[in-house]
Amino acid sequence: MDHTVSSRVLRRYFLSQLVEGLKVVWPILIAILSLMAILGFTVALFEHWKVFEGLYFAYVSGLTIGYGDFSPKTTVGRILAIGLGLLGILFTAMVAAVGVEALNATKRKHLL
Repeated sequence: MDHTVSSRVLRRYFLSQLVEGLKVVWPILIAILSLMAILGFTVALFEHWKVFEGLYFAYVSGLTIGYGDFSPKTTVGRILAIGLGLLGILFTAMVAAVGVEALNATKRKHLL
């Protein structure tokens, strides 16, 4: 067997493994994103923001982008923001874990 594999073949195999991994965890990822939306709507309610602003805050904060243009002032809003941060960490960790597993599968298949 030829041990030189084209980068195109490696990328395609990696992407196929990534999609397969995401097929396994998608219900959990959707649940996390849904909980983030619910918390965002709840923060908007307590902070007297528009619904879209609460949703925007939830995903910008939870996905650790953090522009800082919205920040909760109430105690409840701040507590919910902590929950958003924890959900964002969980979401990012799951996506990263699927990516790492796809890389490992690619390595095992094509470099052994």
